[in-house]
Amino acid sequence: MIYDILLVIYFVGTIAGLWLVFKKAGVAPWKALIPIYNIVVWIKVCGKDWKWYIYFLIPAINVFTFLLLVVETAKAFRRFGFWEQTFAVIFPWIYLPYLGLSKLEFDAEAAKNYKASEWRDWLDAIVFALVAAIIIRGKFFELYHIPSSSMEKTLLVGDRTLVSKYSYGARVMMTPLAVPLVHNVMPLTNGQVESYLKWIELPYHRYAGLGEVERYDAVVFGYPDGDTMCSAQFSNRSYYDLVREYGREAVWNDKVYDEYGGRIPIGKIRARPLDKRENFIKRCIGLPGEDLKIVNQQVYINDKPIEDPENIQFTYAVRFKPEMSNPKKVLDEAGVSKEDYQNALMQQQYTGTPYFILPLSRKMANGLSERYDIAEVQPVVFPADDLSRDLFPHDTMHRWSVDNFGPIHIPAAGETIKLTKENIGIYSRLITSYEHNTLEITADGFVINGEQTDTYTVKQNYYWMMGDNRHNSADSRYWGFVPEDHIVGKFVAVLWSHDKDHGKVRWNRCFKSIKSFD
Repeated sequence: MIYDILLVIYFVGTIAGLWLVFKKAGVAPWKALIPIYNIVVWIKVCGKDWKWYIYFLIPAINVFTFLLLVVETAKAFRRFGFWEQTFAVIFPWIYLPYLGLSKLEFDAEAAKNYKASEWRDWLDAIVFALVAAIIIRGKFFELYHIPSSSMEKTLLVGDRTLVSKYSYGARVMMTPLAVPLVHNVMPLTNGQVESYLKWIELPYHRYAGLGEVERYDAVVFGYPDGDTMCSAQFSNRSYYDLVREYGREAVWNDKVYDEYGGRIPIGKIRARPLDKRENFIKRCIGLPGEDLKIVNQQVYINDKPIEDPENIQFTYAVRFKPEMSNPKKVLDEAGVSKEDYQNALMQQQYTGTPYFILPLSRKMANGLSERYDIAEVQPVVFPADDLSRDLFPHDTMHRWSVDNFGPIHIPAAGETIKLTKENIGIYSRLITSYEHNTLEITADGFVINGEQTDTYTVKQNYYWMMGDNRHNSADSRYWGFVPEDHIVGKFVAVLWSHDKDHGKVRWNRCFKSIKSFD
């Protein structure tokens, strides 16, 4: 509520300021009340040419143009000071009314005749660019680099993607004391120096967007297990996975060793604010209020099978004929990455199997199976009795696998869930970490916030996210639901793509929308 009030104050203050400025400029002040037309009048009052009208029609550029127009207005009142103009850019809803109420006189020629020094021009340009970039990145768009293969073959390692924050509505910055344009750690510090201070932490709020998250959307969100992390692991190993496997005492004392006696570094254990967690990108598969299950790799929603994304990948066992001497070339031509080939080769040598175990799309698998030099291509399916404690909800009661999972209910805001000993493992983190309640499990049942109960009413929507590379994706099957307040934005386009395996630009992917890859 407080953020909506602040937004109203911002717009009302700006419009009121324009009313007063127009009046001083000899223009009918009521023109400040008419949307779009007030911008046209404002540009004319400041003596700018037709190009400024075009700038206001371009998304994101219009933000920068608005800020420049505020500065031009300050110049028309002979206010040329750097810090004053900086204040005007940051607080136009305060500064424009100040100009209108002051004894200063409006003089459009003053802005035209003012000549700044070269260093001042550079300083102004840097400040304007920085402020505009912060606003654009926070409210409209952000560039996102694809670092892993979890979304192949839809999104590839090396893709530079454009993420729309206004599609679902931009979140308010919850950790405002932070280095601009840096996510959570400072560059060139190997991830060891945080880029923010937690002295001020604001509550979650999301402005209205263009729509809601829909099935098959490629969504960027904060890593749900990332509220606590180990600085030496980043998002490679979840803090919670390490505690489950090695115990809290070993993790907190940085004394974790693998089965071969090798030390697993932990580093500093940090609690991260919601808006400073690692960002993941996955595809939304399950929506709030739905029941989901996976049977032999097929996803069912409310007991009905859904269509798989076109470029979905699963694991296949590929066996070459004995006389084939160059499988690397064949797999490279089929679109298998060097990393996947090296992993398959190491596994083949370690286990002594004649198969290459590889992630492939169905199109790739069919293409390989038709080759004369390949003897066999078989899909690999992990059965439901293949117990893995790595999978959500990390208990022995749910004997699920990545290919045979559920059924599980995805909670919706306002929904009341009946709590049982069978499902408390599924919803306990939702109740405590995501919705900030206390939970005790007793012999008599459950105590939430000090009160005995067997139900819980959910406060926000939750989603089920999965990678298109189904056997190589840390997704909801491993850490459960994605809360609505974790969602950052929607992938809309690939702007640039670099193939590190072959050292070249993937021109066929550059400046392509998400629809081009689905």
